[in-house]
Amino acid sequence: MVVIHRRRLKRKESGGKYKSAKGKRNFEKGSSPTLTHVGKHKVKTIRTRGGKSKTRSLSIDTVNLLNPKTKKFEKVKVKTVVETPANRHHVRRNIFTKGAIIETEKGKARVTSRPGQNGSVNVVLI
Repeated sequence: MVVIHRRRLKRKESGGKYKSAKGKRNFEKGSSPTLTHVGKHKVKTIRTRGGKSKTRSLSIDTVNLLNPKTKKFEKVKVKTVVETPANRHHVRRNIFTKGAIIETEKGKARVTSRPGQNGSVNVVLI
């Protein structure tokens, strides 16, 4: 399903409706959010404006963990999503978003990347 991001509201401040002089345009087109969850690694590449591409993570089982004390990265497995500021229901469905706190093999970590836009999940150990 196509999501349209319009530039103007449909109603005036007074409550009256604007009469639309044009229909939907291709440059107003968006997409529904990619709800990256815990599972077998699966990515999808999509075409964006200007012919560029974006890699979306559909599901992920390992993350790039940064240990702030040693300043080293390592790849660790994800257990579950503990807390997320985006939506409280994402915890139950194990959905990653930026700022979410996840449980890994090394302990709790905060997601610093955008998995639905980036294609990988980077986290910092708490």
